[in-house]
Amino acid sequence: MIAIDLQTSLSELEDLLNSKNWLGPQEKIENISNPGEGNMNVVLRLKTNERSLILKQSRPFVQKYQEIKAPLERIEVEHHFYKAIANTSVQRHFPEIYGYDPDNYLLLMQDLGDCEDMSSFYNTGPFSDKTLNTLVDILNTIHNRKDLPDYPLNQELRALNHQHIFVLPFMEDNGFDLDAIQKGLQDLSTPYKNDKALKKEVEKLGQLYLSQGETLLHGDFYPGSWMKSEEKIYVIDPEFSFLGFKEFDLGVMIAHSIMGNMDLKVIGVVIDRYQSGAELSLVKQVAGVEIMRRLIGLAQLPLKRSLKEKDYLLRMAKKMILR
Repeated sequence: MIAIDLQTSLSELEDLLNSKNWLGPQEKIENISNPGEGNMNVVLRLKTNERSLILKQSRPFVQKYQEIKAPLERIEVEHHFYKAIANTSVQRHFPEIYGYDPDNYLLLMQDLGDCEDMSSFYNTGPFSDKTLNTLVDILNTIHNRKDLPDYPLNQELRALNHQHIFVLPFMEDNGFDLDAIQKGLQDLSTPYKNDKALKKEVEKLGQLYLSQGETLLHGDFYPGSWMKSEEKIYVIDPEFSFLGFKEFDLGVMIAHSIMGNMDLKVIGVVIDRYQSGAELSLVKQVAGVEIMRRLIGLAQLPLKRSLKEKDYLLRMAKKMILR
């Protein structure tokens, strides 16, 4: 495996891409830069004399937290996802794929340009009706992809994600110093970590997450994976994709919408727009877990909320989980 990063020379990258026939006859790489902070993978922006490209590589660890091991094969899952949505109405909301190298765990794709993810929504929300409807329609189309018998199980990455969603945030001694994030958050989290009924329901949901389903999922459908450029909306980073239960994607989406605008009405708006049918109580349970793990787990958000507001969100999330 050839590892790439910002220190890789232009000539080395050019040789690598030419060996895959990914560059045109007269195409030369002129600049390498970082297109933004990546969580899971190494991501480079390559400016050539003809176009701008994104080169993505998975490593045996999480790029942002390199002490956490992660499967190299997640780039293969992402490639499978892009193939699964090819020639559908939703393809225009995803970057175009130019090349895939399984030996070096590389994916070459369209540069979406000066897009920004929608993480600012947490503190400036709510989304416009048009944006929310588009996101629900994207999810609906993804979930309606059928006949994918050879789709990767993505079991190893799911196991890692399972720990950070359903297990670690609810452990009393998990090594997270929540007071370093916000004074008083550690004490606020303690009752939930000691609530046996709550943890029992979370454990059930975790097992459902690990089980095999029939619905194609994005797997990480939240504002960090949503990009906006003027009036265009894109979705990226489907490496957590798998065949599972549709309520997972829906619940995650709704959870982040609630955290952004502190309003439960979004549940009805999303479910009414979604065309494929979903179990409402299960959607709410997933949303509750996602809210809790984002507030008291390792995967924190750029969410500016007072301790009182987080207390409200945690209490609400608990009710959603316990139905």
